[in-house]
This record gives sequence, structure tokens and C-alpha cells, in this order.
Amino acid sequence: MNAGEFDIYAGKRVLVTGHTGFKGAWLCEWLLGLGAEVHGWALPPVVPSLFTSLNHIQRLNHRILDLQHLVELKGPMAELRPDFIFHLAAQPLVRLSYCQPVLTFSTNVMGTAHVLEAVRLANFPCSIVVVTTDKCYENDGRERSFRETDPLGGHDPYSASKAAAEIVIAAYRDSFFANGTPVALASARAGNVVGGGDWADDRLVPDCVRALRAGRPIAVRNPHYTRPWQHVLESLCGYLLLGAKLEEARQAESPELATLAGAFNFGPPPEIQRNVGDLVEEVLRHWPGTWEQTPPEGELKEAPLLSLAIDKARDVLGWEPRWDFEQTVAQTMAWYVEFTRRVDGWAEPEMIDVTQAQIAAYTEAALGQA
Repeated sequence: MNAGEFDIYAGKRVLVTGHTGFKGAWLCEWLLGLGAEVHGWALPPVVPSLFTSLNHIQRLNHRILDLQHLVELKGPMAELRPDFIFHLAAQPLVRLSYCQPVLTFSTNVMGTAHVLEAVRLANFPCSIVVVTTDKCYENDGRERSFRETDPLGGHDPYSASKAAAEIVIAAYRDSFFANGTPVALASARAGNVVGGGDWADDRLVPDCVRALRAGRPIAVRNPHYTRPWQHVLESLCGYLLLGAKLEEARQAESPELATLAGAFNFGPPPEIQRNVGDLVEEVLRHWPGTWEQTPPEGELKEAPLLSLAIDKARDVLGWEPRWDFEQTVAQTMAWYVEFTRRVDGWAEPEMIDVTQAQIAAYTEAALGQA
């Protein structure tokens, strides 16, 4: 990442779907700092939420929309005609997908199709980054890092829905948004992101924080399962780089667009990935407590190993992870510790300054100055 690489977003209309979610709120805060005109479409936020802590209802163009219904999107999309779209809206939880499989498929597959269809019908120039997941790959359990060319699949409804979303993306790109059209389309596959402000149920770090705040042991199902942990800002940096380079290539009608308009992995270097137990122990270095192993619930299948090869993002985008495992956890826990210190009764404390400071610290590191 070079200084000025994100200047392309200044003054541009940027649509973020899923802006009321954890990752979407972080992305909106970064885009606001870059001088973008940020528009967010999503379902209402849950409580607590990073969206609320950042007061985004007052600081960006906030709109409640259900992406499962194309009729709700066509008019707003044709009216807004954003320069960039970052599609993050999703049902993001593996275990919830077992309880709500139809909702998961409807949101993740048809929601993606509806966003792309609304763009196609409105027929305006833009660059689109659709965010899927590392879990979109057919995981056979072998110890290897998945590459963008590996087969798609999924044993659980969530993973299968994201693999299907990738097929939808490829179909729209090949059928309607190929090179020479006014739309550039790519997908981003990130690993297990952590960071302050994630309050989702059944995610490891929020589960840790909830247990620690309640003074009870952290319940851990599978301490030896390995995941590509990374700070949320690492993946968001990749999305922003991909969007910027897509737009530059689209405007220049560059042959590089053929390479950029595809799928990209964003994760930590495979050689430094850690397991669940390692992450919990690192959390406890910043917030003292205990953990205990609990038996997995029922027959819900979870892959013991997930790892991403990130060579393409390095070679094509110049993207490189900047925060190591220890720094990732330290930044994450610093956010939660400060949030807890500021809590007063039922009110959610404002965390704009802490969030902006972490974005500034990451940007400095990404520029090679730290």
C-alpha cells in the first residue's frame, strides 16, 4: 500500500451494504476518514452494535433495506448510482445457518444476485467488491492453503451459500460485466476476522468478552482447530485496495482489469496461523480470566483446519498483512477494555476516537512507517 492509493475514494459515492454489521461499520468509518460520501443499506442494527458506538446514524447516509427483495433495491440503486459498491450484507454465522438454512441461502445467494441485478438494470459505471468468505472452498480436511482456483463447496448451509454466491458473482461478471462494460466486479474471500465492536453470538472473541465481563470461564469447543485469524482492518485494507485498483483499471480500460475482476484471498501468512486455544490464551493476557473446554454441541460439522494462500493479493494488489497475531489481539482487546471502562448503565459508549486511532495506527503500519 502506497500513500495516496486510497485518494480515489475522496468525494465519491460509496455504497456499503451491511453497514450496520461489525465489518461494515469498520469499513464505513475508514471511508468517512478518506472523505467518501458513504451510503449504507442494511437491516436495523442489533444491540449492542459498533454502528451505534460510532454514531453512524448521524454521520453517514443510513437506509434500512432488505436485500432479499429486489423490488426494494431497484429504485434506490438507480437513484444513487454509486461509484463504488462494497457488498457485505449477509447472514455471517456458520452455526446459525444450521438453524436458519433457508434464510441463509436467501440472504447470501439471492441478496447478492439482487444487488448485482439492480446494478445491471440501472446500467451505470461503477466498481463492485462482493465479500464472501474463506469457507466457500470445498474443504476436504487436508492440510493445505486454499487458492482462488480451488473448487468451491460447503458442508454447512453457510459455507454452501457463500460458494453459491461466488458462482452468482462469476455468472454476472461473465454474462453482463465483462471487460469493456461500465461495471468492474470482483470478490474478496477473507478469513476469521477479529476486532473491537464485534458482538455477534457464537463468535470466539465476542464470546470471550461476554464471559470475561460476566466473570465466568470462557467456554471453548475445539481448542485445537486452526483458523486464519486476522484483524478486521487487514481484510478491509484488501477490499479498499481491490476496489481502488478495479476502478483505476476500469477507467483506463486497462488489460489488467481481466486479472483484477476475479476472486482474491485475504488472510494471515499460512505459516503463522494459530489455533483456537492460542487465541483464547492471548486474549487472557490482556484481560485475566480462565477458560474451559466444553463438548461440541450435537452433530454440527466444523472444519478442523482453514488456511488461505494469499500470493495473488500480494502479487497483483501489493497487499501484505501488517499486524502479527500478538498485535492483532492486543488492538482488539484494547478496544473492548476501553468500551467496558466507558460503559455507563445501559447506554452504549461512543467509540469514535478509539476506532479512528486504530485505523490511523494500521494505516501507518501499512505505509511502512511503523
